[in-house]
Amino acid sequence: MRSTTTSSARRWDGSPLRPHHRQRALRVAADSPSRLLRSAQSSRCRDCGNRIDWHTRTNHNPISLHPHEMPAAGIPATHCWHVSSGIAHPAHDGTPWCRVPHIALCPTRPASAPLTPQLAEIRRRLALRTRRLLDTGAFTPPPIQPTPSPHGSCRPARPVVQLLCCRYLAQRPVDDIRCVVQTRLRNRCTHPVLAPDVPTGIWTLVSTTPQYGQLALPASEMAVYSLNHLPYSEQQRWRAQRCPLHAAASQAADLAVAEWEPFDPLLHAAHICTRLPHTPTRTPRHR
Repeated sequence: MRSTTTSSARRWDGSPLRPHHRQRALRVAADSPSRLLRSAQSSRCRDCGNRIDWHTRTNHNPISLHPHEMPAAGIPATHCWHVSSGIAHPAHDGTPWCRVPHIALCPTRPASAPLTPQLAEIRRRLALRTRRLLDTGAFTPPPIQPTPSPHGSCRPARPVVQLLCCRYLAQRPVDDIRCVVQTRLRNRCTHPVLAPDVPTGIWTLVSTTPQYGQLALPASEMAVYSLNHLPYSEQQRWRAQRCPLHAAASQAADLAVAEWEPFDPLLHAAHICTRLPHTPTRTPRHR
């Protein structure tokens, strides 16, 4: 007796089911607008564990998109994206299909606006998949970071880094920021961006006053890991999130996206630290 069901090309958690074979080496074209290999953009959401695809936007900031295309007829215009030459654009390209940002479908985030029945059904499926990942132990959500005390010492778990005259919120402590380059063994480089033999940044207190007429915050100062005094090339290395060894290898491809998030003092108020770290991370302290 033969089963009449057809085998799926994906596992139950959404990962592709491919036979084990030797992959061909990929190279980045010299005129490519993104240094990230197309086959290396797949990742998993750190909040829900579902698969996502990272793409670079026109402003060079990464965005996570749902890995599957959807019929554009039932998607609101605010959620329609399309990908051209590896770059994600927040608009519809006229085809019957579009891409949707994962943040609009992530079951761990509250919906910012009422979803259409099609998006609500996809969000429900992602929630069920997250529950299965949790039940089987295949996914562990990140721990909730406690709000730092304004009167005690702090070592920011997500520090604010200032480079190239901009402020970014890092995803991990300064010591743990890891190089994103793919090595010759096709693995991610294990070297940190903060190297002991190169100039380092300085912890300093800066004003948290928002710009462009925004509302003022209760805290008047915050701790920032400043790199503004470093040479321009060194700040570019930090922005690209590369170790000194791979900073000179301009032809090396990236295996992951740089984990910089543009800092907004109103949205990221929970990550603001009002005191300088008492435990130096191989960096001189600013007094």
